[in-house]
Amino acid sequence: MSSRYAQLRPYTLPSSLGELIGPVDGLVLLPRHLDWGPHYEYDLADEADVLLMYERVIREAQTPDDLHAHLNADVLRSHWRALFLPRPARAAWEAGFPELASASAAAP
Repeated sequence: MSSRYAQLRPYTLPSSLGELIGPVDGLVLLPRHLDWGPHYEYDLADEADVLLMYERVIREAQTPDDLHAHLNADVLRSHWRALFLPRPARAAWEAGFPELASASAAAP
C-alpha cells in the first residue's frame, strides 16, 4: 500500500538510461539532500548497500544530475526487479523505460 505522499510526489527521471554513468564500485557517500540520515557510506561490492542506495536515489533525486552522478545504467538494469520502490516511482520509471518493465515481467 502506497502512502498519499508517494502517490502525489513527482519522481525525477533521466532523459535516457545511457545518461546514468554513476559509480560501479567503491564506497559512495550520498549528499544530504538524497540521504539525510546518519552518515552512511554505501559499499557497491555489497548487494544490500547497492539496493538501498539505488532505492534512496530514485526516491529522493531532485534533478536528473542526481541520477546521472549516482546511478549506473547497467547496475540499475541488473537490480531493477529487486528494488523496493513506491508503486508510482516504479510505474514512472517503467513507463519511461519499457526495458525495465520487461525485466520485471520476465522475473520468475
